[in-house]
Amino acid sequence: MLVYIAYPTSLTLQSANAIQTYTTLRELRARRPDTLALIPRWGREPSRFGEVGATHLPRPAIGKLSRLYKSTLLYYLEHSAFALMTAAWLAPRRRAVEAVYVRQVIAAAWWARVLGPRLGLPVIYEAHDLETRNPSRAREPWAEGLLHLVDRVALTRSSAVVSLTADFRRLLAALGWRDPTEVFVIPDAYDERLFAPRPRLEARAAVGLPAAGPIIAYAGMTFAHRWLDGLLAATAHLRSRHPHLALVLVGGRPAEREALRREAARLGLAEALRLVPPRPQAEVVAYLAAADVLVIPDTVTDVTASPLKLFEYLALGQPLVVPAIPALHEIVPPPLCHTFPRRDLEGLTTALAAALEAAPDDPGAALRRAIAAGHTYGRRAERILEVVEQVRA
Repeated sequence: MLVYIAYPTSLTLQSANAIQTYTTLRELRARRPDTLALIPRWGREPSRFGEVGATHLPRPAIGKLSRLYKSTLLYYLEHSAFALMTAAWLAPRRRAVEAVYVRQVIAAAWWARVLGPRLGLPVIYEAHDLETRNPSRAREPWAEGLLHLVDRVALTRSSAVVSLTADFRRLLAALGWRDPTEVFVIPDAYDERLFAPRPRLEARAAVGLPAAGPIIAYAGMTFAHRWLDGLLAATAHLRSRHPHLALVLVGGRPAEREALRREAARLGLAEALRLVPPRPQAEVVAYLAAADVLVIPDTVTDVTASPLKLFEYLALGQPLVVPAIPALHEIVPPPLCHTFPRRDLEGLTTALAAALEAAPDDPGAALRRAIAAGHTYGRRAERILEVVEQVRA
């Protein structure tokens, strides 16, 4: 059996991390019903992961102590404890295990350097970035060396690495940490059960948006590090040419939405801005389908940028605006999107204007949907299983 170890940030799918983990597991289990997922849970808190056959181990909630002493190091201790718990749980079952697939960096370091070799199990690490680049990493000056050690151990000692992008694979080769043949590129994906084109006017009516006037939309669980303030400023510039232009932002934490509401008022965009609290993905689709243009103002990561929304946007087909990041262009080539230099307000404004002029762009829409079709969660699960087979060979 394949053992999948993850530490989702939300057991009720309120984060992109959790959605990706859940849907990947759903498709892995459809293809390999013996796939075993080990997921932590605190007490009897609600969890969607039982729906995909996950086994819940008790969460060693050391990180909760950060309320008393704010430090990511407490979470590192928590993730370390969980890694040891998974090894203890698997030890008597190790003869049935083909490989251990880990997508959390601290657990991956423990499994790659200590636990996998001790139990005689191959370890595959799905890397989402270097921990040294994580915005939520430990900030204590003395911990910098620890972060480098964690990255190096997880990425060099694992049997194989799964990367979201070829750009990250090139980085590992440049660092001398991994031979490119040992790094398998498996991008993020979208759920084809939910994200499919629908008539624009029908979608607008379903979510109470006006039938007339152009709409730009963005959806994300959180707005932090996504340069949404830049998107507001660009929209304000465009209103002189498109006086009926509306901007729809779906998601974000309450404080983030309130900050954007204040900024919109300052820019004279109060009436043009529609802020929608986080909604289930099935409802998010309608807001996106209602738009003329879909936008990604920025990404949290760089060489590992593979946001879920990119694939969801592609599946719907509308003109797309993205920053000119090589990792994004691995998926969508420049001719099929409108690009701008990262964090360049004038560039973003120009790209949005061009996308609005291009809408609805039916030929481009068909090509974008064709790209998305190669990045379903089903295909992602198949790629993971192909890596497992190569590691076992």
